[in-house]
This record gives sequence, C-alpha cells and structure tokens, in this order.
Amino acid sequence: GHQPWAGRRHPALRTARGAGLTKMEERVPTVYLVDDDPDVLTAIGRLIESEGLQVAAFASAQRFLDGFDRRAPGCLVLDLAMPGINGLELQRSLEQEGSLLPIIFLTGRGDIATSVQAMKHGAVDFLTKPVDDTALLAAVHDALAANRAHHRADRERAHIAQALASLTARERQVLEGIAAGRLNKQIAAELGTSEKTIKFHRGNLMRKMGARVAADLVKLAERAGVGSTPAN
Repeated sequence: GHQPWAGRRHPALRTARGAGLTKMEERVPTVYLVDDDPDVLTAIGRLIESEGLQVAAFASAQRFLDGFDRRAPGCLVLDLAMPGINGLELQRSLEQEGSLLPIIFLTGRGDIATSVQAMKHGAVDFLTKPVDDTALLAAVHDALAANRAHHRADRERAHIAQALASLTARERQVLEGIAAGRLNKQIAAELGTSEKTIKFHRGNLMRKMGARVAADLVKLAERAGVGSTPAN
C-alpha cells in the first residue's frame, strides 16, 4: 500500500537571497527508491528520511520512469532483480536519456558479473541485501554530492554556451586570440585594427562571459573549446 512518507515533498526555497541562484540550486534533492519489495521500500525510506532527506518510493521501474522529475537533483537507490524492467535495464534507459542521477544498486544475490557491468555503466555503488544502514547512508551522501557536482558543471556549460552565443563575430575572433595566448597588439595586427579597439572588445568579452580577470576569460574559453587545436 501507499506509504505515508512516499513521495513526500519538502517545499523548495521560495526566495533566493544573493547572487542569482538557479532553480536547480534552490531545490531539495530527492532520494528515489525503486524496489518491488514493499518492506524494503518502507525500511530504507524511513532510514533515509531519518537523515532529513526527501524520499520518493516506487514499486517498479516503470512507475519510476512514469513518475520521477527528470530535472530534479538527487540519486537513485535501485533494486537489481525486479519483475518487468530490471535494475540494469532501467540504468541503461536512464543512460540513454542522459540522466544525471547517480545510481546505488541493491541486490540480494551478490552477483559479481552483474555488479561489474553496472559499475561500467556508471553505478556509484553496489550493496548487497540485507544492506548495512551506515554503508547505505554513506553511499547516498556520496551520490548526492556527485549529483550536485554534475549539476554545477552542467549549469556552467550552459552559462558558457549562452555567453558564447551572445558574442559578435569580432568578439569571438578576439576571444580566440586571447585563448591562444596572444597580446592585444598581436590580435590587433592579425585583425587589421587598433590595439584600442581590441581593448574595447576585450572589455565587452569580460562583461558578457562574466570574467573578473583575463585569466578567467582564458579558462572559460578553454572550457568552451575556443581556440583549441586538435592534438597531433
């Protein structure tokens, strides 16, 4: 039956004080549980909630696929052997979607070959039932930390892509010159313009890319692949 804690949602922070927090940063992470054994769902759900974490429980992989928020931060505690879509098949499905949810597998069988396969496809941990509470909570906290890092990197990539899209063709050329380590006067000579004009473009680049110093601009350019050349 329906557990009173299953899928209970903590209110997201309504107001974000400080420098433009994104919606993702405001949201409380969810620990998703997928297991066909209701007793396991209840026990693990209560354990994870005792840590003050938000839980959403599903009795099958299909129900999870139909009901989870694909943009929400969190992690997935997943039973390996289930009727219908099994744990490995769900892992593959999420992988094909480009999901950022780290997966902790639970198994009652301790199948080494399967665990190796799961790890190759990015599972963060593989625990055998009956699962040790301390080991599970440690794995969940590690998975949530990994998920936060993935979302931060994703937001950074999106920010850089948005900033690059706002550049004019000339600003893009100047950025490529900066990324290649050229001085303002060298870039000016290459583009047939004055050093003063390059400084003007450089100022615009700093503002648009959100860079405080020139070194930040070079790092952002590197992350975006601007000015990089294929290795010989």
